[in-house]
Amino acid sequence: MTGTPARPPAPPGVACLTAPGDMAPYLAGVRGEKGQALAVLRPQTTEAVAACVRHCHAEGMNFVPQSGNTGLVGASVPGTQEGGVVLSLDRLRGECTVDAANRTVSVSAGLRLSELNAQLAPHGLFFPIDLGADPMIGGMIATNTGGGRYLRYGDVRRHVLGLTVVLNTAKAEVLTLGGAVRKANTGPDWRQMFIGTSGWFGVVTRAVLNVEPMVQAQAAALVVPSSHAAMLDLLRHLEIRLGPLLSAFEFMSCAAMRHTFTHVPAIANPFARGAIPQMALLIEVSRTTADAPWDTPLDEVLQAAFAEAWDLPGAPVEDALFGRAEEIWALRHALSEGVRTAGPLIAFDLGFTRDKVIAFREQMHRTLPARYPMMEICDFGHLGDGGLHFNLIKTDGPAQPSFEEGLRDWVVEQAVEGFGASFSAEHGLGPKNLRYFERYTALDPQVLRRMCGVIAANGC
Repeated sequence: MTGTPARPPAPPGVACLTAPGDMAPYLAGVRGEKGQALAVLRPQTTEAVAACVRHCHAEGMNFVPQSGNTGLVGASVPGTQEGGVVLSLDRLRGECTVDAANRTVSVSAGLRLSELNAQLAPHGLFFPIDLGADPMIGGMIATNTGGGRYLRYGDVRRHVLGLTVVLNTAKAEVLTLGGAVRKANTGPDWRQMFIGTSGWFGVVTRAVLNVEPMVQAQAAALVVPSSHAAMLDLLRHLEIRLGPLLSAFEFMSCAAMRHTFTHVPAIANPFARGAIPQMALLIEVSRTTADAPWDTPLDEVLQAAFAEAWDLPGAPVEDALFGRAEEIWALRHALSEGVRTAGPLIAFDLGFTRDKVIAFREQMHRTLPARYPMMEICDFGHLGDGGLHFNLIKTDGPAQPSFEEGLRDWVVEQAVEGFGASFSAEHGLGPKNLRYFERYTALDPQVLRRMCGVIAANGC
């Protein structure tokens, strides 16, 4: 008797990993997610990606597109069901063509952010998305990454001019959408279907990106606000007085900083006598010109703005520590590691209007301890754009799946229904957010049918 032949995991000519040890890095997520797969497919060109997609459809195999696998919601880790494969972009590295005159770059999806910026630096340019991780460009587009300097530069979507994508269909058609021309209002902007949608409609293999002049001067301060409400007063004051010089306005809770000082030895406590405040703000100003005779040094500009803030009604500033920007940012970028190593973590990536970030936090500090006394709030985020990394540490041991599901349901319900929040601000959907996508954002079937009718009627 002969058994049924095993399905071939990869089309001809595509690098394929099947040994457990070789596949292991592709099957594990940053926050401990674990999956399994028949194989890891590693195409090197757009045409090879298309061959992989056609092969998976023909063989009835699910596939998970995976970029740098640095995401925090497990979206690039395969599930635990057998029969699927990982489609890795890590060999899509063939192009990085800088057009300094147009201030654009054409780049393959498998290049990492650090590698792209290294290629741009000789031209005095950089891709202005500031992250603690080092993702690949394809994943940044698929999740529409924001980052710490969103206030100044916006998200990835703002900088995507063109895309090459392989559609997730049986034919795996290759589309080229947009290009290096910034002003081109010639019809529907189909690029948006592939930005921030986590590879749902297709796989990004190449992009044309807007890039910015490198920052030549910056100054930063670690600020203790006089109250939670005062943070918004200070933000509005600085936006008016500093204009486009203001590049970051981040907040860090006492608990998040305390765990970082405890668990990340490289980060020293900068506060007087080690007394960590209930809240601290990272505020940065920057510009693309080096200090010139006609420029006021940025540290003086920042200190002058704070001198005015001390005299505002309500005195929004209690204290301010001025120092080297890279040292202050080191604390902010270490928060994720500090919180992650403090204990079992249940994390939320929420987006609010700026005023409701504070209101939501205040409500959670009142209501969560009574409902979940074993959970410690260790949050931080981007007050300048309303992003909140609402992290909860379980102090009495690991969480059972049913407990975590109930807690997640309650927190998301409070945020979305009570404060009009987004349950997925900048990390992408991921498997744990799918239930909230279905509950809060899935399009009405009638809307989908009508839109399909409009597209068909216009010959698209």
